[in-house]
Formats: sequence, C-alpha cells, structure tokens
Amino acid sequence: MHHSRLCTLVLDCQDIDLETAAQFWSRALGKSIESTDEDGDGKYASLKTHDDELRILLQRVDHPSRVHLDIEADDVDAEADRLEQLGAKRIGFVKRWWVMEAPTGHRFCVVRRQGADFGPHLNRWD
Repeated sequence: MHHSRLCTLVLDCQDIDLETAAQFWSRALGKSIESTDEDGDGKYASLKTHDDELRILLQRVDHPSRVHLDIEADDVDAEADRLEQLGAKRIGFVKRWWVMEAPTGHRFCVVRRQGADFGPHLNRWD
C-alpha cells in the first residue's frame, strides 16, 4: 500500500532567467515570490501558495517551455509502477524522481512527498 496526490504545477521555462519568470507569474497569478533560487543551483523558483493549494514551481529547462504536473508519493517506485500499469511510460530517473509520459503524450513527474503532511486530498493505493 502507498499514498499519492497531485501536488505541484511546474512551469518549465526555457531561455529566460527565473527571477524574470517568477516576477511575471507572481503578478499574473496574484502570488508572492517565495524563492528565486530554491535549491541554490539556479534551476528552481517558487511562488507562495496556501497549504490547500497546489505548489507553483518554476524550473529552468533546456527543452521548449511548457507546463507539467508533479504527483507526490510516499513510495515513488510503487507509484511509478501503478502508473505504468495504467499505460504510462518511465522516461528517466532524475535525482529523486521519475519523469513519466502519459498515454496522451504529456510528461509529468512522480516525486517524493513535498511537505510534512499530505493533506486532505490523499489517494490510498493497495
């Protein structure tokens, strides 16, 4: 048995510095900037959201800009296995998460639990 839930809206940003991107999305979405360099490597910025909202993460990427979703799980491999059984494909393992592709062609990630608490919208998979 494991748990998972939708946790993050990720704005993949190509050819723009994250501070500029964060300023635009902060103003566009009415959310303050939490960090313009979340991990100290210049690859991630974040906007401040409430505990009951999706996290909003900006990620500097080499591929064309797009939006993708993150699904957090207490067992990343078990969740990737479950999603493969539904027709998704594993594209690759990066640091601590799986990049997946849905049968629809959309890319998404299965990541470790992002907060101390999963919150009220948790799926339980046996």
